[in-house]
Amino acid sequence: MAKYFDVHPDNPQPRTIAQVADSVRSGALIAYPTDSCYALGCRLGSRDGIDRIRTIRRLDDRHHFTLVCQDFAQLGQFVRIDNDVFRAIKASTPGSYTFILPATKEVPRMLQHPKKKTVGVRIPDHVVTQALLTELGEPLLSSTLLLPDEDEPMTQGWEIKDRLDHVLDAVVDSGDCGTEPTTVIDFSGGEAEIVRKGAGDVSRFE
Repeated sequence: MAKYFDVHPDNPQPRTIAQVADSVRSGALIAYPTDSCYALGCRLGSRDGIDRIRTIRRLDDRHHFTLVCQDFAQLGQFVRIDNDVFRAIKASTPGSYTFILPATKEVPRMLQHPKKKTVGVRIPDHVVTQALLTELGEPLLSSTLLLPDEDEPMTQGWEIKDRLDHVLDAVVDSGDCGTEPTTVIDFSGGEAEIVRKGAGDVSRFE
């Protein structure tokens, strides 16, 4: 059974956030809210967590996982960014964007795209997510909580617990956070390529 954490959306309770962070450090797979929709998350180096996310979402090895980072300084440890790309990403964060970039040696190989050696990164504009990232002190390895054969992610924490209680370790509920996933921009080739149009405004990358 998954633990259920009811977190205030504007003033997340420090004790509860600390409990969630401790769970992640201990290897838990969690469902948590972001500024686009709910996501699955685990510790950066958790092979078990990665395998469980792949199973839940039926993902192949070409799927880009995302490192959800607290800020730009943290993001810069895990991807290589040239000056032009730096300015474009800096102007768009925090926000509902995922950027695909060449991974640094800090990113475990099991997270990198097998051929491109890239990884997704993002900095969310969400109070609860930011509180969790601050407490954790490292990125969350994440993937949108979109189940196979469904068109939209689940939006309610209680619904996620009800349906995925047997495969998750914890659910963080801070209310509805929408159904639109992030906009995905691939910068791995140097130019902005729009991979998915989502919650983030794509006009600045067109």
